[in-house]
Amino acid sequence: MVLTSLQVKQKAIELGFDLCGISPVEDFSELSFLSTWINRGYAGEMDWMARSVSRRSDVRKILPGATSVISTATIYNVDRPYSTENTESSAALISRYAWGDDYHDVLQSRLDKLVTWMHKASEGLFEAKAYVDTGPIQERVYAQHAGIGWIGKNTCIINPILGSWLFLAEVVCTLLLEPDPPALNQCGTCNLCIEACPTGAIAAPYELDSTRCLSYLTIEKRGDIPTDYRSELGTRIYGCDICQEVCPYNQPAAISKDSSWQPRHGLDQPTLSELWLMSDDAVGNLLKGSAITRAKLSGLRRNIAVAMGNAGEVDTLVKSKDATDQRISVNDEMVQRHVRWLVEE
Repeated sequence: MVLTSLQVKQKAIELGFDLCGISPVEDFSELSFLSTWINRGYAGEMDWMARSVSRRSDVRKILPGATSVISTATIYNVDRPYSTENTESSAALISRYAWGDDYHDVLQSRLDKLVTWMHKASEGLFEAKAYVDTGPIQERVYAQHAGIGWIGKNTCIINPILGSWLFLAEVVCTLLLEPDPPALNQCGTCNLCIEACPTGAIAAPYELDSTRCLSYLTIEKRGDIPTDYRSELGTRIYGCDICQEVCPYNQPAAISKDSSWQPRHGLDQPTLSELWLMSDDAVGNLLKGSAITRAKLSGLRRNIAVAMGNAGEVDTLVKSKDATDQRISVNDEMVQRHVRWLVEE
């Protein structure tokens, strides 16, 4: 049979995606901004962005003959308070997308099933490549042109009904599928995300300076966190959700019951001291199959150390370290530089 857009979207929903839309492969104007963004230094240490900028500007460079992009969105928000509502000074704040299982693995499995079904259901041959956040594709641009949502001033995809707590994943293919109308921008005059960002990382509407973003600093940044931004971390040890928490379209946002995104034991509102005092093996076991491994163990220890200083727990931080401490990550020189800075501050 001739595979239709409606059939593809219905199958995607059946496989666990919450939204699915189709966009054509075109030279969308938004794709060209990436080079400007990189030239402004906004990518920081994410050198792979510059290395792949040419491929990221046109999906036909990763799949010759591509005609359609199937974009999916999956709600990951669960029934827990926002970090801005948390009054516990000792709470270790973790970006909510990382509370459960690693979305790369979960969504890749679903995309693979979708592509397998498409090949079986289609009467003709076609090529397809599936990506979950790791491929050289500007997924937000295609999601916007597939009607999933618009790119907000905080640079997140916002759906007018479901909000912005959405994982994006897509299939680039050579099938000629009927496209959906693009989403219309509905940010209006609202600047709440810009005003709420503690480091001014949203340099202008729709422009994120990663080098000032707490998510970048706690996840992608290797080495020392700049001293100018350490106090702004508060007790955030992995990522930051502020710009999404204040968004009117997340008041309230849709909630997922999917077991994959529910907070795993040990990541459900843990305290800083609990995580800091864990052995390296215990932390490794806790984070197995979690997106938090992206920060590396030493990076996570660095973040926890700064957060404990911000929470006034420097004494606990120092007393936990003695000559018999065998935790490699705690003894890491980078981590110890942050500890010494907190003690000497």
